[in-house]
Amino acid sequence: MVRVRSNVAHHKRVKKVLKRAKGYRGQRSKNLRSAKPTTLRAGAYAYAHRRLKRRDLRKLWIIRINAAVRAEGTTYSVFMNQLKKAGIELDRKVLSEMAAREPETFSALVRSVAAA
Repeated sequence: MVRVRSNVAHHKRVKKVLKRAKGYRGQRSKNLRSAKPTTLRAGAYAYAHRRLKRRDLRKLWIIRINAAVRAEGTTYSVFMNQLKKAGIELDRKVLSEMAAREPETFSALVRSVAAA
């Protein structure tokens, strides 16, 4: 004989899982047995990929900065070293945005750092 679990807490848990599984194909969005492991796996992937996204963005910023400083006649590593020695604490995200959106300002920064 199977015990009937018809209390409020059980329904809340089921609804929570099925709400997360909304948009999944077939039984994964309707059936608790299919939806539960699928949502757990989706959560694990989401967690891992949030970290990978940060890694990818950092790579992109470095590529942009390198391209911009090479146009000025230096390399990324030399430029970053000069920035550190000059005491300018701009992060890579800001530097890449500056290189992409304000090339004149970025060129001035590269020249001023190289002179120092």
